Amino acid sequence: MTAGLSARLDRISTNDRYLIVPMDHGLTMGAVDGLVDIESTIDGVTSGGADAVLTQRGIAPRVHEHKNDAGYIVHLNGSTTIGPDESDKRVTGTAEDAVRAGADAVSFHINVGSDHEPDQIEELAELTADAERLGLPVLAMAYARGPGVDETDPEALGHAVRLAEEVGADVVKTGYSGDGDSFERVTESTRLPVVIAGGSKGTDRDTVEMVRGAMDGDAAGVSMGRSIFQHEDPEGIARAVSAVVHEDASVEEALAAGGFVEA
Repeated sequence: MTAGLSARLDRISTNDRYLIVPMDHGLTMGAVDGLVDIESTIDGVTSGGADAVLTQRGIAPRVHEHKNDAGYIVHLNGSTTIGPDESDKRVTGTAEDAVRAGADAVSFHINVGSDHEPDQIEELAELTADAERLGLPVLAMAYARGPGVDETDPEALGHAVRLAEEVGADVVKTGYSGDGDSFERVTESTRLPVVIAGGSKGTDRDTVEMVRGAMDGDAAGVSMGRSIFQHEDPEGIARAVSAVVHEDASVEEALAAGGFVEA
């Protein structure tokens, strides 16, 4: 590992643990709640303990002044919910573009098992080669997703994260298998740090319990979008998730840290 790569990984993590808040959903879904005033949301989640935020490169000017010294990741492919095929992620920039936008790392989405997998493997491999020359970490968002694929199957998820390592990623994000025991099968499939996707929005307890289970299954953290940036209190929920990821808090301790007192 080069000094530059190591330094940049440190900028998007804390003691090798990751709380990343992706907010690239404006490309995918439009200016949804939480992203209209993205500046305030970025300030809130980073004040709550997020190690890094993630957007498409065009949003970079709205990020830097509001991220409270957190890391910044530029996402380099995407699709829309109103297009013909949301799984058909298209390249939106290069590693060099991300550097010019002030990124500490880049990310790329691949749907392992989809009809678009072959093209996405090639594109991810090209990106990791370019990023390696720049000492720029690559977060691969490697999902088990396609016709007949069970998106929570530990074997399928394990295949997805191993693919990310095989093509040169430095950190990998994938879906959650549902419990810590089964997620250990995923994390043991690779030597890369594995972070879980946030999944659909649930209650505060649902969110924290999911994070607790993933960490018990040897996850290195989370990359959680809508459950944090669309929360009525983004800073509070970020603080609760951070307590689990960075302080090994229990569910009850984390909810208390976020200021969520249940009746």
